[in-house]
Amino acid sequence: MSKPVYGKMAAASRNREKLPAALLVLMIGLILFLVWAPFQAGLFNGLVLDFERPIYWAVLVGSLLMLGWVATYFKSLKLEDQRDWTVLFVLLIPITYIIALISAASQYFASNMVLIQSLYAFMFVISLYLLQNRKSNLVIETTVITVGYIIMLFGLFNWLGQGKTVSAIVGWFTGTVVNGQYTQAIWVDANGPRLASVFQYPNTYAAFLMAFFFVAVFAITRSKRWYSQAIHAFMLVPIALSILLTLSRGGLVFLPIVFIILLLFLKPAKQILWIVYCLIAGIGTLVIAKPVTELGQQFHLGQIGDPAKGWFYVLAASIVLAVIACLIQRFVAPRLENGTRKWASKKLASLWLPLVSVLAVAVLAALFLGTNLKHILPGNIGERLENLNLQQHSFLERMTFYKDAAKVVKDYPIIGAGGGAWASIYEKYQNNPYTSRQAHSFVMQYLVEVGLLGFLVLIAFLAFIFYKYIRGYIQADEQKQESYFVYFIIVLSILMHSLMDFNMSYVFLGILVFLGLAGMAAAMDSRPVEKFTVKPGMMRGLYSTIMVVASLILIFVSIRNIQAVGDAAKGKELIATSTDFQEIKAPLDKALQKRSGQPDAVLYLSSLLQAGFDQTKDEAFYNQEQTLLTNALKKEPFNKDMYKQLIKLYQSKGEYDKAYEVYRDNADRYAYDMSWYENLIVQSYELGYQKLGEQDPSEKEQYFQTGLAAYQHVVDGVEHLKTLPKGQMQGNPFEITQSMVLNAGKMQFMMNEPAKAAEIFKVGIKDDLSDSTNREIARWYLAALQKTGATDQAVYDRLLKVDPSEKASIEQLANLTF
Repeated sequence: MSKPVYGKMAAASRNREKLPAALLVLMIGLILFLVWAPFQAGLFNGLVLDFERPIYWAVLVGSLLMLGWVATYFKSLKLEDQRDWTVLFVLLIPITYIIALISAASQYFASNMVLIQSLYAFMFVISLYLLQNRKSNLVIETTVITVGYIIMLFGLFNWLGQGKTVSAIVGWFTGTVVNGQYTQAIWVDANGPRLASVFQYPNTYAAFLMAFFFVAVFAITRSKRWYSQAIHAFMLVPIALSILLTLSRGGLVFLPIVFIILLLFLKPAKQILWIVYCLIAGIGTLVIAKPVTELGQQFHLGQIGDPAKGWFYVLAASIVLAVIACLIQRFVAPRLENGTRKWASKKLASLWLPLVSVLAVAVLAALFLGTNLKHILPGNIGERLENLNLQQHSFLERMTFYKDAAKVVKDYPIIGAGGGAWASIYEKYQNNPYTSRQAHSFVMQYLVEVGLLGFLVLIAFLAFIFYKYIRGYIQADEQKQESYFVYFIIVLSILMHSLMDFNMSYVFLGILVFLGLAGMAAAMDSRPVEKFTVKPGMMRGLYSTIMVVASLILIFVSIRNIQAVGDAAKGKELIATSTDFQEIKAPLDKALQKRSGQPDAVLYLSSLLQAGFDQTKDEAFYNQEQTLLTNALKKEPFNKDMYKQLIKLYQSKGEYDKAYEVYRDNADRYAYDMSWYENLIVQSYELGYQKLGEQDPSEKEQYFQTGLAAYQHVVDGVEHLKTLPKGQMQGNPFEITQSMVLNAGKMQFMMNEPAKAAEIFKVGIKDDLSDSTNREIARWYLAALQKTGATDQAVYDRLLKVDPSEKASIEQLANLTF
């Protein structure tokens, strides 16, 4: 048996040879893909039409790259060692998403996630083989780092007023540039302007920056050439400054945690250098943070015209740091290496500085959070830090998401509710009426989507690669350790931050993670798996066939999906610009032919058919729309917009009983949708009152009981919301409306429960009785009291003062019997 070797690569003689043409083509394709992808809003899987087309293009390109990989590595395929087996193991991840289609809350979102997870698997397999070659590893690593720096600079250019210039550079290959400006590169919310760069979301951008900050620090200490050290050191201040400009508290919390973990992998000399560079970068950033932050804020709030002078501060600090870093690496680092050699040889030598760093981070955190030191930061950054605590609304809301996600997992424990399930299903399980189509935790969202089965597969995959990488790292020499450490930094940083945010909903970041995992796996020792050896010929034939077939399927599906999205978008555009029914309908029909049940196409076509029915009362429009919606809802049983369209259709034809059934049967899916319950209560009263007139007491009772149960649900919900922690925001409005009170009170009154009716009506008594609804509630309230032998003289006097004729109306109501 050959001795296991960490990061076993091709023979040195082979590495000196020119790379094969097929491999060069594959590498160029991957490089172009990595440059293109982040500028498509990071390929955000936002579960809306506008974000979908770039994702399908990414899957298409990834599938083409996979075909190129098969052509390049067909003769190299084997299944002999543990590293080889990971290319089979990774396929289990998209397979778990395929299995989750069985119970998917949304077939559409779940199918999209199958494509995305397949893309991740393809990226892992392709990268695993590429990164085992020294030259291609160097090229891919350089590409990843360069792309990271470009994204960071793109963000700063937007912050300092050159957004239109840099947007023009990328605008020819991305649809995210609108009217000459990259959309939401700068967020403006209640906290003021926040830097988001290509991701359009500051928190995810902070996670990305954190990864590349540590990559830059590592690259300085690894580089042997002064100009390479200078380039990476030059980037430290802009990256650290960008992290502050995101105003991401999560980024500031996870940054020291990841830093301390990474220190554990370094020798004492490198640990000291890392600490020194982080301190210098931190000081340099704090020196320029206020003027650069204020210039950007004033520009994006429209207070100044040109903040470009902020570049003077950034460039000055960056150049100073680059010079200092070169001097340190030239004169200090070698002496530090020699001076700590005896210390480094001792057992557990690498533990002491991380432990000291923990104490130092704790002291710094206490100073920034508990003293006036935070005021050296720009105002809004200091304010964000000041509000950092476990009772802060952002933390409390995340904890609520996780608890609600656990409820979903309880109902879908084994195979999950399918990809994208959280966005479809969260309203059924939510604790309060928030709006969040992301669970703000990769772990919880993954559990929701693929259940325990899929989660265990992912954890086993990650655990195996991390274990093998760390074990090999410990045994390797310094050169081999440094060959793949960049990938470990990226994977660790993004996954750590993803524990409390939805970074992995950005397909580009998912690609980086799986590329990084491939880099870690490439560093794995090539220990043979003798019990499961497969003949190379069989492996080549079987695996390459699987990957080719999968690639071809994904290419076909991606093209169809791209066309369907394009047709749906065209139909949407025509609805706003055209009055020709057939012209509008044609692209929507095409979209549904290419992808049946496409939600946006269904809704647009439904609206079009509804307009046709409203104008002509032609039953053909009605029947077509009803069939369209009912078929679509079989695949999208939680799509509220489709239910609303169906309700509107029934109401337009006067089929209020069918509309009522849709409200009733789906009320539990929208627990805090106030308008849903209000409409259900109204419909229950009107249909029950109709049955009362038809002398059908049993039917009346059923309708009234449904309406009263809906009213009680709202009452209970309002009471529950009063128990929310003080720092937690409620979210959307959820309250007892006057319409609810009036209709629920009437139902209780007509069920011969005047005392209970009076209790309901009392909730709606207002000072302003000039309003007709308020006056009607007061009238019924007084009539209900009169039936019980009681009265409310104050309300009675106020009502009669507004309208003396109300006295007769009250008497008339009080004398009614049901």
